Amino acid sequence: MEKTSIKIVKTLRKAGYDAFWAGGCVRDILLMREPKDYDIVTNAKPDVIEDLLEHTIPIGKEFGVILAIVNGHHFEIATFRSDSGYSDGRRPDAVTFSHPEEDAKRRDFTINGLFYDPIKKQILDFVDGKRDIKDRLIRFIGDPHERILEDHLRIVRAIRFKTTLDFQYHPETYRAIKKHAALAAKVSSERLRDEFDKIMLDDNPVEGWEDMEDTGVLGYVMPELLELKGVAQPVEFHHEGDVWDHTMQALRSVPKTATLEEKWAVMLHDVAKPQTFAQKERIRYDGHPERSAEMAEAILRRLKFPKYFIKRVCFAIEHHFNMKQIIEMNAGTRMKWFKKPAFPVLMTVFKADITGTDPSDYSMYDQLEALYKKAEKKIAKEPKKLIDGDEVMKLLNIKPGPKLGEIMEELHEKQLGGEITNKRTAIKWINSLKESMK
Repeated sequence: MEKTSIKIVKTLRKAGYDAFWAGGCVRDILLMREPKDYDIVTNAKPDVIEDLLEHTIPIGKEFGVILAIVNGHHFEIATFRSDSGYSDGRRPDAVTFSHPEEDAKRRDFTINGLFYDPIKKQILDFVDGKRDIKDRLIRFIGDPHERILEDHLRIVRAIRFKTTLDFQYHPETYRAIKKHAALAAKVSSERLRDEFDKIMLDDNPVEGWEDMEDTGVLGYVMPELLELKGVAQPVEFHHEGDVWDHTMQALRSVPKTATLEEKWAVMLHDVAKPQTFAQKERIRYDGHPERSAEMAEAILRRLKFPKYFIKRVCFAIEHHFNMKQIIEMNAGTRMKWFKKPAFPVLMTVFKADITGTDPSDYSMYDQLEALYKKAEKKIAKEPKKLIDGDEVMKLLNIKPGPKLGEIMEELHEKQLGGEITNKRTAIKWINSLKESMK
């Protein structure tokens, strides 16, 4: 990807235009990290970019942004610009094509406002970004209040960058986030979900959620989680603190390599404890697994997660109190549980729930894990894919997107369950979906 990005820069230079790498890739290079992508900025106008490069998509042409696909890699190429007005708190009302310094100063954080010349190997820094990378600071460019009012997502992005980069806030950045925390509620669900997922995929997602609680943002973007604060637990079994402390301790224990499904299931496994709290012979939360699954489904739907994702997460949450019952099942019934696609997610929640509890007792988990490992040899191997995404799109006349993913996931589950065993029955089932999609 790096070599291809340099090729694009050279193509633009050969045509007489300036071109640099921009934003995150420059930051990552200075942090000695491997860039995930290479964004390019240039003084070439969008029409020129489209003429110079063979395969382009005008993803934001009105804002000067063109997506180029070269050698199978995707590159966002943006024309230097300055912005005027953000009446919707997300997009500029108008853009004016400009020069590198103005383009850098309209960006969000100093660490994202750097440009790099990959030919001369020189950095262009108009915003003191190098200094903030050295000091490991998250700092808004210019007036932090103006930057937040331009795009409310920057509140959560600041928290995400602090978490994933292990930086600190500049004092003015921190004060601005706290002052404008309520604006985070205006951000679209999809944009919030993407930021949350990036926090979840970090080595220490707990830091991000604790930062949201500390800054006051959490109550506006995930009020159900904030409700866990101060909810007492039975002292006979929980010495770690309240339900929030238990949840964060559980999430902290999840392996770095865990899937997003596993991490979300752990974080939301006790989300209904505030609603089910009762004092009987001791503090109890009767029915909280089922109620937590219902609340988790509502939260994940609100964040526009795919149906298959929600199904697996909620399965694990609903059954996270069923460890003893599964152990005591007859072998045949237990095998059906082991074969469920979401069972590995449930096992992760089982273990994290124990680790998040002080004192921790793994005896029952160890017993179930031994049964599961013994049964793994008998569990059906991953079924061969009967039909690919391209064929499904042709059959249903749909485009790539979440709907296709849901269909492919449901087909996979039907294969695992033995409902679909060959391509003919797969096509028949797919064709049966046409009526419901009208």
